[in-house]
Amino acid sequence: MSVVPLPVRGEWFGDARDGSRALRASWHVEADCVVLSMWREDQCVGTTRLTPAEAARLVGSLAAGLAAAARVAGAPGAVESA
Repeated sequence: MSVVPLPVRGEWFGDARDGSRALRASWHVEADCVVLSMWREDQCVGTTRLTPAEAARLVGSLAAGLAAAARVAGAPGAVESA
């Protein structure tokens, strides 16, 4: 098995529940895709490849969810979490 180096364009996101888990989002320009990889400690345990259109749809979904959360958080009587 060969090891493929991580591309320059990418970000790590730690899991809020557990410091030993993380998500890495990386662009693979040569393959015209975004790879979301799930990590447990220093081992990749799963990947999902997205086309640029699918990645754009994911970003839109995340943005819509954040906007809804901000509306709820800003509503009168809303309880803020720590």
